[in-house]
Amino acid sequence: MEAPQASSAPEAAAVTAVETAAYRVPLEQPESDGTLSWSALTLVIVRVRCGPQHGLGYTYAPAAAARIVDDTLATVVTGSDAMAPGRAWDAMARAVRNQGLRGPAAAAISAVDVALWDLKARLLDVALMTLLDGYHDSVPVYGSGGFTNFDDTQLERQLRAWTAEGLPAVKIKVGTDPADDPRRVGLAREIIGDDVGLFVDGNGAYVRKQALALAESFAAHDVRWFEEPVSSDDVAGLRLLRDRAPAGMEIAAGEYGWDITHFRGLLAAGAVDCLQADVTRCGGITGLLRVSALCDAATLDLSAHCAPQISAHVLTSVWHRRHLEYFADHVRIEALAFDGVLHPVDGALRPDRTRPGHGLEVRDEDLEPLRIC
Repeated sequence: MEAPQASSAPEAAAVTAVETAAYRVPLEQPESDGTLSWSALTLVIVRVRCGPQHGLGYTYAPAAAARIVDDTLATVVTGSDAMAPGRAWDAMARAVRNQGLRGPAAAAISAVDVALWDLKARLLDVALMTLLDGYHDSVPVYGSGGFTNFDDTQLERQLRAWTAEGLPAVKIKVGTDPADDPRRVGLAREIIGDDVGLFVDGNGAYVRKQALALAESFAAHDVRWFEEPVSSDDVAGLRLLRDRAPAGMEIAAGEYGWDITHFRGLLAAGAVDCLQADVTRCGGITGLLRVSALCDAATLDLSAHCAPQISAHVLTSVWHRRHLEYFADHVRIEALAFDGVLHPVDGALRPDRTRPGHGLEVRDEDLEPLRIC
């Protein structure tokens, strides 16, 4: 008896189209951290279709990511099995071999991958978190912003809004003016009180010994999370900070990881107490699940970087999940761009198990004036 022959995906379960759009969304005011300033963000949206059904994904990346989807990834994904997003991920990774699996190419794959997982969940008529077999019903969030160009009044307004919303922790940016950073951190502690966690994010702005000295100053205000005290490329520097930071202060990094090798390197070096990953950069849901497997093997927690509406779903499936970053810019943009957004309740995002997929739909008419391609 002959072995059954492998067959292509049946027409009813094949991806029939891939569509992209990019939108430049201006901020209410310019913002800065320790190493960068910006006044707008670009949102790239991808839809994948299987007959009348569609899946939705997105990333925060240059419009070049949309072009990579159109020029390189769409032909790879179209006709693929809509029930096998992992197989499509592998094909996309191979397709960008000569471009490199970093930057806009990684962001493009991330957006398509999220759309494929959403499509599969909708075809099965289950919530994305159900499809991902989530361990958790909800994911704790922390407020993130506190930009370095904010004056004290603006900083206070933002921090008080988060505490009023019941978020268990907040994070502010540091690094633009190291001499003033201890004062700003002390002001933040005074504003939020003793019962709310206080995190700081250097975005790699400090050098090693400078970061060590500032860690001592921040510890005086009960800062328990010091993110990227030095560049995430300075793995030895992160390890130095992790070894010598004050007791109770965790060192975190990973948000700029594009592929699995970056995360593996941070873990192998013992460089972080908690690893971060961004689902819209690291290869989408497929990529983040691979990162989470590394964390499980290392018995180390994983924290999701930004894109809260997608991160909330995928992080329910991560055994060693810590929390996700409720980043002010992304919160605003996702509320503008999508219907069906989640809002924190008791300091956490709780995906709706009764809604197929991730439950988001694009507000096309509201976004159209912002379209750039």
